[in-house]
Amino acid sequence: MLVISQCDLEVDTCGLACPLPLLRLKKALQALQSGQVVRVTATDPASVLDFGVYLDQAGHELMDRCQQDGILYFVIRKA
Repeated sequence: MLVISQCDLEVDTCGLACPLPLLRLKKALQALQSGQVVRVTATDPASVLDFGVYLDQAGHELMDRCQQDGILYFVIRKA
């Protein structure tokens, strides 16, 4: 499980299919300042690839990622 004590924003995309989790992540990152952290929960397995490609292109940092009981957890720091 993720050991991140503080996130500035949490986004629940559980039950949503591609491309909605990625769109919610992008919207969340737009609302944050550089250096702030968002935690995203998702159930769409495509989120792993979608988030990875987007974060590489945009320069944001994937701080942690794990899966538990069918739920994917991502912790991302805005560039």
